[in-house]
Amino acid sequence: MIASEITDGQIENAVGKLRDAMRKHRAELGSDVVQQVLGLENIGMEMFVPFRTRVEAISNLIVRHVTVNRSRTQQEMLDATSRKQYTDCKIVAVIPRGEGEEKDVFFFNPRESAYDKDGYLSDENLAKEYAWFGFKPDPYAVAAVNEADPAFADEHPNGVHFKDAYGNWCYAAFGRWRGGERRVFVGRGDGGWGDYWSFGGVRK
Repeated sequence: MIASEITDGQIENAVGKLRDAMRKHRAELGSDVVQQVLGLENIGMEMFVPFRTRVEAISNLIVRHVTVNRSRTQQEMLDATSRKQYTDCKIVAVIPRGEGEEKDVFFFNPRESAYDKDGYLSDENLAKEYAWFGFKPDPYAVAAVNEADPAFADEHPNGVHFKDAYGNWCYAAFGRWRGGERRVFVGRGDGGWGDYWSFGGVRK
C-alpha cells in the first residue's frame, strides 16, 4: 500500500501538462490519425503507463543532503572519504568540481531495459538513465555522501561517471570489498557496470 494516493489536484496538474504538450506539438499530428488513435480501446491506460513507470522509479530513490566542499582539489576530495584508493592519477586530475555547496544527492538504480543481455550497463546507457531520471552526475557531491556516511556504500555500492577532455568515459566507484576494506576506484570506464551498482546525481 502506498503512503497516500494521488490527489485530484495532482491529476489535474498531470492532465494539464499533457494538454500543454499536445498543443505545443499539434502541428506534428494529423487530425484524422489522432481520431483513430483516440478510438483505440484502453488508450488512456497506454498513456498512463509511462507516467506510472516514472513515479515508481522515483519512489525507489535514496536521497542524501550534503554540504560539498568545492574548494578541495580532486585528490583532497578523495582523501576526505578515508577509503583505500585504487586510482589513476591522470583521471583523478580531471574529475569535474561541479557547482553549489548545499546539494540533495539522489541515488538510483537503472531500469532493467538499460542492461545488455549479459547484465552489464554501458556508460552510454548510463548517461541516458541519468537523463531519464532528470539528474546529472556530480562526483564531488557523491564523494561528499560517502565521506559523511562511510557505511552507506556497504549496503549501496555506488558510482558516478564523467568524461575526460577527449570524451572518454571515466568513473569513481565506492564500495566495500572482501575483508571489509572500504575502497574508492577512479579509472576509465571500459567494461560496463554490473546490476549491483547504484548511481548518484543531482538535479539538472
